[in-house]
Amino acid sequence: MAINAYGAYTADTAYTGATTAATNVDKSALGKDDFLKLLLLELKYQDPTSPMDSEKILTQTSQLATLEANENTNKALETLAASLTASMQFSGISAIGKIADTGSNAIVKEDGATSDFEIYLPDNVASGNVNILDSSGNTLRSMPIGATNAGIAKYSWDGLNASGKALDAGIYYAEASYTKTDGTAATSRVGRYPIESIKFDGGVTYAKLGSSYIDFSTIAEITNN
Repeated sequence: MAINAYGAYTADTAYTGATTAATNVDKSALGKDDFLKLLLLELKYQDPTSPMDSEKILTQTSQLATLEANENTNKALETLAASLTASMQFSGISAIGKIADTGSNAIVKEDGATSDFEIYLPDNVASGNVNILDSSGNTLRSMPIGATNAGIAKYSWDGLNASGKALDAGIYYAEASYTKTDGTAATSRVGRYPIESIKFDGGVTYAKLGSSYIDFSTIAEITNN
């Protein structure tokens, strides 16, 4: 065997002792060529005294044309799917460094468990609060934060409200309101992160947001900042 310029093994024509393996062909399904051969054989061996009805020939020919059209459609769809996958991968790569928004700042609270989440802080923080909200936007708990460098910050919520009462398991929402080091106010929230990298797995494009990878197609919006 020889190796070509792409690092793949190729047949060495100078070696006469090699045997060529037969290519396995799937004959479990008939294609348009098979149908055409059957039709020609049927016409060839028909009874001259009782030739095949012309309407039957037209019907079989029509079925053959339909089969070919279906095969062409399937090939076109396969090509389109491959093109869309390549387009999605290119879009993902070009989005690295931009800000992705998942469209939700929801966090999940389970019974007896601490809820861990991440918030992207685009600016250096002097002081502020991380707020836990209900579905109506009411603040249930405010947790103070001190000086924090810009970037992905990790937080934990023990599931208690401002009075120290354990809240029911369910969906809650998290956001941050803070004062930047230049004295101006700003906000941020869960679900909005810079795209750090792109991963391809099983034909699916994933974007790394914070410490997690999510399906690129689930991102609601991508912005420059």
